[in-house]
Amino acid sequence: MTTEATQAAGALQAHRPMLLGLAYRLLGSRYDAEDVLQEAYLRWLGVDRSTVAEPRRYLSRVVTRLALDRLRARQASRETYVGPWLPEPVPTEPSPFGPLDSAELRDSLSTALLHVLERLTPPERAVYVLHTAFELPYAEIAEILDRTPEDCRQLHHRAVTRVHQERRRFTASRSERERLLEAFLAAARDGDLAALTGLVAADATAWNDGGGRVQAARNPVTGADRVARFFAGIYGPDREWAVRRLELNGEPAALLTRANGDRYTLTVAAADGRITGIYVVGNPAKLPPVD
Repeated sequence: MTTEATQAAGALQAHRPMLLGLAYRLLGSRYDAEDVLQEAYLRWLGVDRSTVAEPRRYLSRVVTRLALDRLRARQASRETYVGPWLPEPVPTEPSPFGPLDSAELRDSLSTALLHVLERLTPPERAVYVLHTAFELPYAEIAEILDRTPEDCRQLHHRAVTRVHQERRRFTASRSERERLLEAFLAAARDGDLAALTGLVAADATAWNDGGGRVQAARNPVTGADRVARFFAGIYGPDREWAVRRLELNGEPAALLTRANGDRYTLTVAAADGRITGIYVVGNPAKLPPVD
């Protein structure tokens, strides 16, 4: 590697955790986020860096635009995906995205929020992530997206409105989610339908992402009774599962491994003392980072 390339790589490396976190929040995929950073590096290597006053701002703009291009392409082909699509779970102890030292940064990685962000348009998602998670002013976001500050303000307003419609369903504290997850796993292991039903909100939904490659429900499972019966049937006392607790996306999670080697991650959203959402990822393509 030439001296020039080494210097370029060093400048990118200095901002890598933030850039990776930005790309991941925009895409919900660690694999795609790494690809975006690689492409950003190639563009950074080819630019006249003496004209770049603020590398972090320049690289943020490149990463955001590349991620949006990939997001648009992915949304156009989503109809071919088998079953629900959930974000790729990422271990965050330690965090590859840099310190998660604020509630906003940690919450913006949660599976529940990333799942909601999938319903936004790519520009809405970009503005929401840049303004809410990274606290960029609208003027700087406008420069990144080639829009006016007022346009970005309106995009953020629409995004916040849609997110808040669902956000009430995952307002529980980390400790409360930890307690509910532990109780849910224990009740499912025991096949205790009454306990499971009591832990789950009446309008709860469980999403299972198997990508057509492992056993998983291909439609969301809704309602406390259906959710309880579904998980009691899968994880009940006559089933062989190994369970390991870990942190994924800044939140308490479990890694469940079947006797045949199939693996699934499980996280929950909660509010008002009940589980409101359950997110199970079993697609092997999304699980290599989870060891």
